This record gives sequence, structure tokens and C-alpha cells, in this order.
Amino acid sequence: MSSKQIEFLVKLRDALSMAAEATNEYIDSLAPAVMKEKNLVSVVSETTFSILKFESQEGTKLGSYEVAYKANNIADKWIQALNILRSSNATIQNRYYGQSYQFSYWIYGEDKIYRQKLKGGTKP
Repeated sequence: MSSKQIEFLVKLRDALSMAAEATNEYIDSLAPAVMKEKNLVSVVSETTFSILKFESQEGTKLGSYEVAYKANNIADKWIQALNILRSSNATIQNRYYGQSYQFSYWIYGEDKIYRQKLKGGTKP
């Protein structure tokens, strides 16, 4: 496969990813407020986040959690995950997760994505 073909496929994948994110945002804007409050609107697979390289951390307030640093990850995978969290306004108080997720995800500061194991599938 030539480098031009690979470049085309990478660009196509990135464009489709951005289109999927835009569609998810539009769907979220149409969802009833009750659905948004329960944080049930999540179409993105947890694989989007689990492919990142996370490092274990321990905090006095948070306990055990993990951090993925931009410098330690593949750029396009990192950007895709970061864009999803940004578009969802994922913070420590409003974490991003789905129904079958093992972790909740959020951003804080620059070039870092955080995650913490969900306790019994409940909201953090």
C-alpha cells in the first residue's frame, strides 16, 4: 500500500470521526432534559478511551485514578478522545461514561485525560 493510500485512509477516518462527533452533539441537543440529567446519551465505545496509555496515580481526595498524557499517546487517538470529552464538557464533577463503561473520564488542565474505575456501575 502506498503512502498516498495510507494518507487518504487516515484523512477519511478522521473526517468520519469528526462527522460522528458532530452527529452525537446534534443528537444530544435533541435529547430530552431527563436523558441528559441521567447521562444516558453515550454512543461512543469505551474502546476510544481504553486504547490510550494511562498511568496509575493516587490522590488523597480522589483515591486511585489514572492519567493519560498527550506526549505518551498516538496523536490522532488522543485528539479523538479529547474532542469527545470537550464536546461533552467532561469535568471531574460531570464525568463522561456510558452504560457499559468500566471507567468514567474527564479532562482537567492541558494535555491530560483522567479516568477512574466506576464503583458497581454507578454514577461517580
